[in-house]
Amino acid sequence: MDFAHFEEIIIDTSDKSEIKEVVKFLDSQNLLLDKNVDKTVIFKDGKNIAATGSICGKSLRSIAVSPFYQGGGVINRLITKLIEIEYQNDNHHIFIFTKPQAKESFSYFGFNEIASSESAVLMEKGLPDISDYQKNLKKSFVDGKVISSIVMNCNPFTLGHLYLIEKTSKESDIVHIFIVEEDKSTFPSDIRLHLVKEGTKHLKNVYIHKGGDYIISSATFPSYFIKDADALVASHALIDIDLFGKYIAPSLKITKRYAGNEPYCKVTSIYNDVMERILPEHGIEFIKVDRKEIKGDIISASKVRALIKEGKINEAEKYLPESTWTFLNSNEAKAIIEKIKETISRH
Repeated sequence: MDFAHFEEIIIDTSDKSEIKEVVKFLDSQNLLLDKNVDKTVIFKDGKNIAATGSICGKSLRSIAVSPFYQGGGVINRLITKLIEIEYQNDNHHIFIFTKPQAKESFSYFGFNEIASSESAVLMEKGLPDISDYQKNLKKSFVDGKVISSIVMNCNPFTLGHLYLIEKTSKESDIVHIFIVEEDKSTFPSDIRLHLVKEGTKHLKNVYIHKGGDYIISSATFPSYFIKDADALVASHALIDIDLFGKYIAPSLKITKRYAGNEPYCKVTSIYNDVMERILPEHGIEFIKVDRKEIKGDIISASKVRALIKEGKINEAEKYLPESTWTFLNSNEAKAIIEKIKETISRH
């Protein structure tokens, strides 16, 4: 079949009329347009979409081919085009989340599977890859009988986060903290990392790391082929824990992972359940810690952001360590505070 006649269109995802057509095409194949896409490509055969695919940062998403063109060369042309766009964006290390039955197709393009669940597979192509990430982690290895870890977003860093870190520090010889490194949080990753480092200087056995590409945030995990919300969270958690158990924990000889309990957040509850079930399979003990309270009031980053949004920043002080409070009163924080007042989301 001749695919040369296809019209190739790159869509601005802010254009609602063009996106509407893509959404309809994906829906016909029981898929969604991922909410985080930066750019979408479509191939049209006359008035009809023959294939579509999108990119989000370093990952390929929402890929679909019309049943009429499946088994032909259109998927090759589509993936080649998406990779070309990634290269033009100077992204030479690319990820794809896909259904398990589709992984063979992407292996053809040089993607290698690095983690999986029953409903999704994470694959990567290019360098630096997971082995390079492990090599860098091993440079941070510090020996100890009990080596623990925590994965945190800290949007922003609160006394609740500090309480969890201090408790883990007391119960461990070495603690490795991974700060989720993604750009969907209100507080940028470099700011969050800085606040945690400043706020934990007194803990000499605590080591802070950027999460990098292999600590996956729920904000960046794709949702286009898993429509059930609970199933999506579970799949996200399974892939994240698979990565952690296979590559991250062995590199630093981590044997315990701590996390805060979240009685009001269903997402965190599902995630904690998955960790409790899967981490022991990797020889890692999961320890869930009750959240820090002030007179029965649970501390949370979302509560801090809500107070900032309402113009009640002084009321947030009681929930914050000195490093965060000092930052919020600096000129550097003004743009972030204004952004929070405009919109707010839970991270």
